[in-house]
Formats: sequence, structure tokens, C-alpha cells
Amino acid sequence: MWEYSEKVKDHFLNPRNVGEVENPDGIGEVGSLACGDALRLTFKLDENKRIKEVKFKTFGCASAIASSSALTEMIKGKTLEEAEKITNQDIANYLGGLPEEKMHCSVMGREALEAAIAHYRGQKPVKEEFEIVCKCFGVTDREIIKAIRENDLKTVEQVTYYTKAGGGCAKCHPKIEALIEKVRKEMGQGAPPPKPEKKKLSNIQKIKLIEETLGREIIPALKADGGDLELIDVEGDRVYVALRGKCSFCPSSEVTLKQYVESKLREFVSEDLVVEEVRS
Repeated sequence: MWEYSEKVKDHFLNPRNVGEVENPDGIGEVGSLACGDALRLTFKLDENKRIKEVKFKTFGCASAIASSSALTEMIKGKTLEEAEKITNQDIANYLGGLPEEKMHCSVMGREALEAAIAHYRGQKPVKEEFEIVCKCFGVTDREIIKAIRENDLKTVEQVTYYTKAGGGCAKCHPKIEALIEKVRKEMGQGAPPPKPEKKKLSNIQKIKLIEETLGREIIPALKADGGDLELIDVEGDRVYVALRGKCSFCPSSEVTLKQYVESKLREFVSEDLVVEEVRS
């Protein structure tokens, strides 16, 4: 279960600067409802070119709301040059830390700010100039490389936590691994050490580990957001589950299954597991 700081809880329950600035100087939109997270940031400058008003609208989890709220407080009164120096890690630190699985929320805040500043300056988006590595979430190689450099990422799983890339069908994992190796070599750190091979599990051991992981790592977090999950069956490497509670009608349920449930089961049980939803 994720542990949230008191400051994260405060900014989630009492978000600052929610809404939209009237006649804004800068507008930044990132993410999409289909991916489970979306953020719109607007700001207005004063006569000294400092941010005098900033507001946000977001569709996302508690961490997304808290990160957006924190960012608006952090950039008030700053010049654009000062504001654009803020990193996603600065946002997380301001909140007293975020669970690693939720770091993409701080990245989304930083990207929305960059987009809003670019809009004010009349700069055109450059995302189309780069290769889309993760087609499930529309994440480019530029975004992945930037996240690896700024946050010293070493694994595909960490890249998923920070960018969502690789959290869907997993077809992009080889490309992400290649980018990690390339960037770390450029940084003079070499490739990350190979993962130790996991012992082959018997069916009984596999089912037991799946049940333990669901009960310890997954279901408590889903219940905290009003959802739930039921294990229906296990056939080889396919895990059949049913979403319950709010998860059963959430528009981003597919993201929850692939990016969170499947990711956790692969981490704690076997990298070969595939999670499929059973609708009843």
C-alpha cells in the first residue's frame, strides 16, 4: 500500500488554485483522459513579468491533484526563467516525497508548466519531431531520455513509474532498455547490472505468490480509492481478475490492470504474467 506524506494528503484534500485563469498568458495541456491522467495549467503575468496568478484542472489520482496543487504554489511570484528551473523532483520534495509508482504525476506537472511557458513564448510543440516509443501512452524517446537523465533511472519499471512508458502492452520494453543503456553510457555510468534469474515456480507456488501479492501490494491500494479486485483464476501465466467497486466502471480501468496490477505481479511473482479482466 502506498504511503503518502501529510503534505500530499493536505494538497489532495484541500487543493490550491483549482480552476482556470481568465484570459491567461500561458496555457499548458498534457496527458489525456484515455491514459488516465490529464492536466491543464494556465497562468497570468504581472507588469514585472512574474507569475501573479496560476490555476489548474486535472483528471487523475490523489498524487496528480497534489502535485498540480503544489506546483501552482511553488511558481507564484516567480519569473518564467525561475519557474522553468523547477524539476519534477523539486515538486516531489516540496510534498515530502511521492511513492515511486506515482512519480509520473510530478513529471506531468513539470511538463504542463513547460508547455504553458512555451505557449506564452509562441514556441511550437516539438513532440512530433521525436519517435513515439510507447504507443499505448504516446510517450516519446525524448521524454524517456529526459526522465532517465534527470532522475538517474536504471530499469524499465522505473521509467514506467516516471513516464508511464511501458505500462501497457509492454512491446516497447526492448526500446526502453536500449535507451536506458545508451543514456547511462553517455552519463559514464555504463549499463545497469543484469537482473538475477528467478527460480521457476510450480503452479502452487505461483498461485500462492499471486494471492499474497494481491493481498499485500495491490488490493489495499485499490480499496483506498474505493475500488477492489477479485482473483478469478490462474491458467499458466495468465491471471484472470475481476474489478470491483469504483474500479469496475472507471474509464482508466485498463490502465489500472496493466500499469499497476500486472506490473506489480510481474515484479513480485514472474515477469511472464499477463493479467486479463473477467467481466461479470
